[in-house]
Amino acid sequence: MERPHVPEASQFRFRVRLRTRWCDEDNQQVLNNAVYLTLFEEARLAYFTQLGFLRANQFPFLLAQTNVVFVALGRGGVEVDLEARTTSLGTTSFTQSYRVLDAARGTVWAQAEARLVIYDPGSGAKRAMEPAFRAAIAGFEGLD
Repeated sequence: MERPHVPEASQFRFRVRLRTRWCDEDNQQVLNNAVYLTLFEEARLAYFTQLGFLRANQFPFLLAQTNVVFVALGRGGVEVDLEARTTSLGTTSFTQSYRVLDAARGTVWAQAEARLVIYDPGSGAKRAMEPAFRAAIAGFEGLD
């Protein structure tokens, strides 16, 4: 299985503090694997809100694929730091990387990479990325 391509910590320009819920632990008393996808989504929400591209509480894209590697056992009921970085911009899609860290200890719990596709809800099909969307991300991330 291929590991996600996640940049070094120094390359992340976006970080948001979130909190896991005590009920997010499974019967083995670790953070349930499905919770990580929600954490990544919350990081995307904060990232694109900061860039000004969340309209009517809707993303202009859909999640197409996520690859996660679980590094250490996560816990419920604690603060976590989510790092997010857009690593590449295509014509109709882009790639983001994520890191989940225990906020108190700095321990990495998981790393992930996701492919997101620009979506036209009217036609139900992918579409080209708007120039303003591309420029905002490229400017924030220092991408060409």
